[in-house]
Amino acid sequence: MGYIEELRQKVGKMPLILVGAVVIIADNNNKVLLQERTHPHKVWGLPGGLMELAESTVETAKREVFEETGLSVEELELLNIYSGQEFYTVAANGDPFYSVTAAYYTKQYSGQIQVNKDEGFTLAFFSKDNLPEKMVGSHRKFLQDYFALSENKT
Repeated sequence: MGYIEELRQKVGKMPLILVGAVVIIADNNNKVLLQERTHPHKVWGLPGGLMELAESTVETAKREVFEETGLSVEELELLNIYSGQEFYTVAANGDPFYSVTAAYYTKQYSGQIQVNKDEGFTLAFFSKDNLPEKMVGSHRKFLQDYFALSENKT
């Protein structure tokens, strides 16, 4: 049992503050890697997840990307830290939480893409103008900020 599950057993349905990290992995054409997730069912999102005890957000980001995609990421650049009332969520099982998410981006990755069937159905690269309709809402916001930043850099 992981840290979050143990904590949830102790506090029940009280809202928690959960820290996590996601990574926007972009290819040379600035297409971004998304995962069709198993939870929530068949919704697309960025690779990432929740922090374990003693991890930094960078370590969380790298671990989660590897677990979910089989890729190793390097040279992570911080896009932003997202938190506040708009990041309140009630999970499918009814557990309420506020997320604090470190969103990183990189074009430096290696390895072979491998879908972790416990985490997702498929992985695919998408252009800014062809993002899936069903996406994790906060992840859509992260991508909007990323594409705005990348357009300003060129």
